[in-house]
Amino acid sequence: MYKFSLKQISNTDIEKELLDIGFDKSYIHKAKDKFTYKNIKIYDLSCAQANIIKQTALSVGADCATHREVITGKIDRSDCILGGSISQLEKISQKLMYQPFGLKDLGQQVCAVISDNIHTSTRIMGILNVTKDSFSDGGQFVEPVDAITHLKQLIDDGADVIDIGAESTRPYSEPVSEEEQLKKLLPILEYIKKENIKIPVSIDTRSSKVACDCIKLGASIINDVSGMDYDEKMVDVVSKYGVKIVIQHSKGTPDIMQNNPHYENLIDEIYRSLKDKVEYALSKGILRENIIVDPGIGFGKTREDNFKILRCWKEFKTLGCPVLIGLSRKSLLNAEEEMSNDEKDMYTLALNSILMNDGVDYVRVHNVKIHKSFQNIIR
Repeated sequence: MYKFSLKQISNTDIEKELLDIGFDKSYIHKAKDKFTYKNIKIYDLSCAQANIIKQTALSVGADCATHREVITGKIDRSDCILGGSISQLEKISQKLMYQPFGLKDLGQQVCAVISDNIHTSTRIMGILNVTKDSFSDGGQFVEPVDAITHLKQLIDDGADVIDIGAESTRPYSEPVSEEEQLKKLLPILEYIKKENIKIPVSIDTRSSKVACDCIKLGASIINDVSGMDYDEKMVDVVSKYGVKIVIQHSKGTPDIMQNNPHYENLIDEIYRSLKDKVEYALSKGILRENIIVDPGIGFGKTREDNFKILRCWKEFKTLGCPVLIGLSRKSLLNAEEEMSNDEKDMYTLALNSILMNDGVDYVRVHNVKIHKSFQNIIR
């Protein structure tokens, strides 16, 4: 018996793999789609819709998994998983354009999902906490002179965005008044404006008043860990001023969010929650290009949940918005209390390096310098 030599390919750059075996360069832009595969979950279909999608998939050599009773009609609704190569999914999306039951719209949405393959350079968001009780650096930068010194350090280290927060939202923390937040934030923003610093500034707040006053002084991003649940006026402020917003998923408020968090289906529940919030933001006039989504590492999740999010973060790209991940120095690192921040930063970089290599849009970190150095290495 002839002994063949085989190897499973793990390189995501299939175009390079094809070139390496001498494939025809003039056809490679088309051929690569035949070797790139995606699985897409589609929710809440009627039996008629699910059956048509399945038959359409089979007609091009792909497949679609549905509930076992879809074919009998004994159930009313079913989710499905549509899987195939990019080339097959393109054919399916085109065929769905001519089907009834609203499947023309689904065809357009499938087309949008499979076309989102752009690998962007990760933007590094540097954290500037001007709080007394943040979990890793509380009290270090409370005074304006110390905060400004650290701000300049973050900029020198290469931060693409500065995220300034005056309210700790660590587990079991209590709210901070708007007046207290502004007392700490405004001097820093005034300094940034005076020095004509051009780097984008994000404000980590749940308050629409804090957001509004900071936007007037030049803040261009609002990072709301409550996903606009805490203050119903937040969506109107962001829409009015046309700034970007980070919509984060959080299960409960900081004072109770870590009290035995439980999910039936973690990723689906986070996805659907963020989807509803994105659609609400769009309905209120916020542009899609101004929305960033954050699945909320540590906000109402167990350590196991957090790692599952890291493995599945690309699923949130289906929302059509950039994805931000903030895991810096958090409890998922399983760090001992006596562990130094330098050690925590090393473990933070180890996890973020995987995300950055995978093309995550933003990482929110305390130590900008080591992340920027790593980014320069992999470019």
